[in-house]
Amino acid sequence: MNSLKIRLPATSANLGPGFDALGLGMALYLTIEARVAGDRTAPEFRVDATGRNPELCSSLERNLILDTYRGVAPSAPPLHLTLDNEIPLGMGCGSSAAALLAGVHLANHFGGLGWTPQQVLEEACHREGHPDNVAACFYGGMTVSSVIQENGSGGKVIATTCGEVLGWKLLLALPTASLATEKARALLPEGYSRADAVANVQATALLVAGFALDRPELLHVAMRDRIHQPYRLAACPLLGSLLPLSGTPGVYGVALSGAGPSVLLVCDPAYPQEQIEDRIRLAAGDPGLEIISTKISAGVKTLVLSE
Repeated sequence: MNSLKIRLPATSANLGPGFDALGLGMALYLTIEARVAGDRTAPEFRVDATGRNPELCSSLERNLILDTYRGVAPSAPPLHLTLDNEIPLGMGCGSSAAALLAGVHLANHFGGLGWTPQQVLEEACHREGHPDNVAACFYGGMTVSSVIQENGSGGKVIATTCGEVLGWKLLLALPTASLATEKARALLPEGYSRADAVANVQATALLVAGFALDRPELLHVAMRDRIHQPYRLAACPLLGSLLPLSGTPGVYGVALSGAGPSVLLVCDPAYPQEQIEDRIRLAAGDPGLEIISTKISAGVKTLVLSE
């Protein structure tokens, strides 16, 4: 069976006010080349990993790519994966969405499922539980997504994207400690006031317009949130330190990346990056803070390789 090469981008979901609705593809990639395991008499799964967190990525236990692959196509053959990872794990950068989507793509190819791209997307979204991360990984750019329940099914995913060609710079500020998505979700209240809901609807509409119309000056207001970020400040202290940088020279907007604890800054590509990074580290009180420079990315790419 032909091998498959997949490149999946990192994502920043819950973008500003767009909780469970907006996600941004980022040019940090999980790249996988997969083929059927070589020993045909007793084939076993194998993962060779390079890049960030290679020891975790190469583990066969609690491996989300392999668990998804086996769950979607139980009769599909064991695989040998050669993997290079640029996506920080447990930092709100969409590593789980990329792994889920990779597992479904692999199951579709090696399991001979014959699924359409829409079916691949929906299977990964249903497994993630919400569409914003997976849809942004799938389509790239700034992706708007929703799940429409129909006839008791898992739900139809509706998604569209814009802003892929924008030249805005993205800076990711990464604290040392990770944060589990389940813990971050547990911090949120069961309900919100009408004022908070209306404020987020308004900001979300403005944020979509900012990306669609290349209006970066809107982001300082459009990336404000009253639904999830205020409740995650204690678990994501870096956010409170960096939010005041929004609207300052060179910085269009600031938001929690995904469920945190990383913070995303959307910046002017013409402004000296070193100066912005110095202000980030000064505001954080951490001269050694890791900052990753990247840009908006296209979506997942797959390539069938003949053997």
